[in-house]
Amino acid sequence: MGDLLVTLPFGRLASTGMAKADVLTPQATDFPQWYQDILAKAELAEGGPVRGTIVIRPYGYAIWERMQAEIDARIKAAGAQNAYFPLFIPESYFRREAEHVEGFSPELAVVTHGGGKKLEEPIVVRPTSETIIDSFLSKWIQSYRDLPLLLNQWANVVRWELRPRLFLRTTEFLWQEGHTAHATEQDAHEYALRILRHVYEDFMVNVLAIPVVVGRKTDQERFAGATTTWSTEAMMRDGKALQMGTSHELGQGFAKAFDISFLDQTGQKSFVWQTSWGASTRLMGALIMAHGDDAGLRLPPRLAPVQVVVLAVRTEEGAGEAAAQLAASLRGAGIRVELDARTELPFGRRAVGWELKGVPVRLEVGPRDLANGTVVLCRRDDATKTPVRLDEAVNEVGKVLEAAQAALMAEALKMRSERTVEVSSLEEVDEATQSGFAMVPGSLLTSGDGKGEQRLNAAGVSVRALQRPDGSLPSPDEDAAGLVAVVARAY
Repeated sequence: MGDLLVTLPFGRLASTGMAKADVLTPQATDFPQWYQDILAKAELAEGGPVRGTIVIRPYGYAIWERMQAEIDARIKAAGAQNAYFPLFIPESYFRREAEHVEGFSPELAVVTHGGGKKLEEPIVVRPTSETIIDSFLSKWIQSYRDLPLLLNQWANVVRWELRPRLFLRTTEFLWQEGHTAHATEQDAHEYALRILRHVYEDFMVNVLAIPVVVGRKTDQERFAGATTTWSTEAMMRDGKALQMGTSHELGQGFAKAFDISFLDQTGQKSFVWQTSWGASTRLMGALIMAHGDDAGLRLPPRLAPVQVVVLAVRTEEGAGEAAAQLAASLRGAGIRVELDARTELPFGRRAVGWELKGVPVRLEVGPRDLANGTVVLCRRDDATKTPVRLDEAVNEVGKVLEAAQAALMAEALKMRSERTVEVSSLEEVDEATQSGFAMVPGSLLTSGDGKGEQRLNAAGVSVRALQRPDGSLPSPDEDAAGLVAVVARAY
C-alpha cells in the first residue's frame, strides 16, 4: 500500500512515508510545556475558573479510579476501614495543636460568612483532617479494647496554593488520608511503616511501575505536628524528585490536645499514640512524568483503565466483525478492552489518539491482515509492531501486558540508577542535581554551623529522604550524621 495521508489531531497533516509532525512539545525542548500538552491532548485535566482549581476529565478520572481501587484494597488489607468526616472544621480546633496550626496557617481557606450573615466562629475548609477526626476519636475511644482504631477517608482537601500546577500543586485536590490510634508507641510505629511499605511502596512499584526511594524526612521537612515523617520519593524524567506518599508518626501531641485517652489493662489512664498517612492526585502527575514520552502517556498495564484497544482499520470484508469478536474474547479473558470501530475518522488520527492516551497494547484489525489470519500488535511502551495470529492473539496479549509492565519498571529503575551520584561535599550538589539525585553524607547537614540543609535549600535543593548507608530505613531517632541524605531539586 502506498503512502497514506492522515489527519492528525488539531489539523496537522502527516504521511506514513515521512516523519510525523510533533503532536507534543518534545521533552528535551521544554519539559514543563510537554507536561501541559499531555494534560490537554490526552484529555486528562484542565484548570477550573478559580485559580488553582482543577477539572479532571473522564479519562483522567478513570485512571484515578484505578489508583483508588488499588490503594484502597491495600489499605483494607492493612485492617483500616473507610469513613467520612466533614469538609468544614471549626477554626478553634486548629488552635489546639500549636505546631499543626502554625504549619498550615498560610494555606488555609477560611469561611467567615454563611447564609448572608457573619459566622460566630470562622470555619476552615478541610486542609487535612487530624483535628476533626481527633475530636470524634476522643468520644469513641474509652478502653484498650477500642484499640487500635484504624480509619481512612477518601476526600477532597483545600490548601491555598500560590504557584498551582495541575495534579502537582492545586488549591483543591483529591486524596486518601488515614488516621489511626494505638495503645503503644511501638504499635503506632510499626503501623506507620506497614502503610509505607505494604500500601504505598507496593502500589508504586508493582502497579505504577515507578521505583521509589523510601526514607525518613528531616526535622525541617516533616509534617507539621508529627514526630517522624516517612516518605516515598520518585525521580521524574527531567531528573527532579516528586514526593509520592507520606506516613507520619504523630506521637501523643494530638491525643493530649483532644484528650484521646483510654484505660489500659491495669485501669490506668493513658493517651493514645497516633499515625496519619496520605497519597493524592499528585500520583497522576507522577505517572505522566515518570513514564510519558514524546508521543504521550505510557500507562503500566496493571493500572491502565483500558489495557487493550482493538482498532478496526476498516470494517469491510469481515474486519469489523472480527474486531468485535476479538474484543469480546479479550474481555472474556479478564482484560480491560475497548473496541474502536470509528472508521468514519482517519485511521492515523485514531492511532495517534490512543498513543497519546498511553493504552499499553493496540491491536489493528484490517482486511488485508485478516486474509493472512493475522492482526498487528502494537506495544505502547517500546513502539514495536508485530503481526500475530488471530487465534493466538488473546494469549499473546496476556504475555505482552506483563512484559510491558516489567519493561516500564526496568526503564525507570535504569534511569534513576544512571542519574544518581554520590558526592562528598555540599559544593558538588548543585551540579549533581541538575539532572538527577545526589547521595550526600548526613554529617554534612549538621556539621560546622549546622546549616547545611538551609544552604541546600537556598540553592533550590532539598533533602528528600534519609536512609542508612545500605539503603534501609533508620529508626525514628537515629542521628542524621550517620545516615545518607538523598537530595534533589523537587516539585
